[in-house]
Amino acid sequence: MDEVPPVPEVAPPGVNINVPHSARIYDYWLGGKDNFAVDRAVGEAMIKAIPGMRYMAGENRKFVHRAARDLVSKEKIHQFLDIGTGIPTRPNLHEVAQQIIPSARVVYVDNDPIVLVHARALMISTDEGRSEYISADIRDPESILTDKTLRDTLNFDEPVGLTLIAILMLIADDDDPWSKVAALRDAMPSGSLLAITHPTADFAPTEVNEAVDAARDAGMTLVARPRADIERFFGDWELLEPGLVPVSSWRPDEPVDNPEAAYYWAGVARKP
Repeated sequence: MDEVPPVPEVAPPGVNINVPHSARIYDYWLGGKDNFAVDRAVGEAMIKAIPGMRYMAGENRKFVHRAARDLVSKEKIHQFLDIGTGIPTRPNLHEVAQQIIPSARVVYVDNDPIVLVHARALMISTDEGRSEYISADIRDPESILTDKTLRDTLNFDEPVGLTLIAILMLIADDDDPWSKVAALRDAMPSGSLLAITHPTADFAPTEVNEAVDAARDAGMTLVARPRADIERFFGDWELLEPGLVPVSSWRPDEPVDNPEAAYYWAGVARKP
């Protein structure tokens, strides 16, 4: 019997299937299908270094749901700017928010063309609210803040929920991610909230450093930062309880046996 040749991978315009991308690797870890062989290869190399990588990705996603819920229901945030959206996985941030406040408004930001394809199909808002997507890069905060869609969707006279979920790890120290985040913070109105998750080697240095090496060997920028460097991203904003903590222990829905099993720090802070 003749061997069936493999089906060639096809990608949307602008997507390079020969270069791994963090959003598609993350999609692979979460069991998605919007990834390519190069992404799966890097994803598996990182799983080899950190066998619990899929669990960690899931815990990071659960944080997004809890933070969105609490920011809407407890902190009265009705609009969000989510930078580094990634490939949509339901429930999306706007779905969590609009389930509580149907009029909630969300602007998603990413720079991967494949995210754009799925965003338009899956990020459908309620009639009362609004969900929009813009293609931009966190390395250029001004391009995000001056975008017409952003300004038409969000009201900067009211507090904004700014979410930077597992995105800052993709910016090298030499590119000064702290200044990028400071520019975003400065543009937010008083009372706004900033939610961040960031991988760290604080809990398992050997495993994490091997995973970082695997990503770098594939040509990716990946930085696992210590707690103090991550805390700097919040500037002078006031951290909400319970502070900057392992991602699984930020207001968990049920007790967590080992919060440090997911190698991320997570926190939410309020602008004075």
